[in-house]
Amino acid sequence: MDFCLSQDETDISDTVDMAGRIFIIMMMMTASWTVTAHEVREFYNGARALAMGGASIAVANDETSLALNPAGLGKLRDIYGTILDPEIETSDNLLNLYRSSPFGGMFEPEKIVRSLSENLGTTYHAKATMFPSFVAKNFGIGLIRRNTLDARVDDTGTLMNTFYQDDMALLLGFNLKMWGGRIKLGATGKFISRIEIDKDLPVSGPLDIASNASEGAAVGADIGLNLTAPVVWLPTLSAVVRDVGGTRFSAGSGLRMSTANRPNAMKQDVDVALAVFPIHSQDSRSVFTAEYRKIGEAATATDKTRYSHLGYEYNYGDTYFFRMGMNQKYWTTGFEIASEYTQFQIAYYGEDIGSDGDSEEQRRLVMKFTFRF
Repeated sequence: MDFCLSQDETDISDTVDMAGRIFIIMMMMTASWTVTAHEVREFYNGARALAMGGASIAVANDETSLALNPAGLGKLRDIYGTILDPEIETSDNLLNLYRSSPFGGMFEPEKIVRSLSENLGTTYHAKATMFPSFVAKNFGIGLIRRNTLDARVDDTGTLMNTFYQDDMALLLGFNLKMWGGRIKLGATGKFISRIEIDKDLPVSGPLDIASNASEGAAVGADIGLNLTAPVVWLPTLSAVVRDVGGTRFSAGSGLRMSTANRPNAMKQDVDVALAVFPIHSQDSRSVFTAEYRKIGEAATATDKTRYSHLGYEYNYGDTYFFRMGMNQKYWTTGFEIASEYTQFQIAYYGEDIGSDGDSEEQRRLVMKFTFRF
């Protein structure tokens, strides 16, 4: 019996074959890794993704594609920009820490140390992000301004484990569509100016940023791939190679402060994801996605769940969004109300802030407001 493929089937076969080759090349680009000591950190993750269990790369379809997956620029339907989009994130113990000993600087280690010294072993977390941008189909440019502070005074009351980052980053992204948009291949170039503290600081010593931080600038790139099958629910396979070749903060120094030390390099790694997009009616649809982050780092980790993410989103009329998921081992939820020019997003999620093989959950709240034009 003879079998022959239709033209559509042949196109799908060719598409899968080409995408498979691209995916293999991207995986081969991955270098060597070591296991992270504490929280698994990403360069960027926004309120939508955090509400959906931290899963993002297969569903990114707005300005956040610049940082999450540049192939997502191929999903944009309009040209728009964001002028004002503050995003604030805190741990749910913030009020208790503040009541214990009020402090005025959310991102200044010397301001919060007294409260943490009265709450030994309690971890403080705060993050603030601005991401003004301009995006169109297959192109985007954005500026990320972000401050992060994680801190905890140990049980002896002598050392404060401190992670601080002050980032200014310029992102420029492009996307190429192939085979009628079934394959999207994108790239984002990054210039990052970073001030960082990542060490234990003596509680009795100087805790100001100028005395303890490293500083430097880096040039890096991410490459993203989306493969979408032209069938019902549009199943999509995504992969992103982050920090191709490694992003090292040796491209410049002294831009914002003077120090001989440089921030930690961002190592090359790969994220992969799968998503489906069922349509329920003219006004409602859903997204289901599963994602596995940092394949190289995860390969040497004891607890693989620290790199696993599951997410769901229900969209009614592009106005009301309900989201939930699993970030690592912890549940997440959130919602969004959107209009033509504004977005309001809330996410509540759990993050593993323990070490590999010794999990510790911290609950966090994220709020974001966006004004678009």
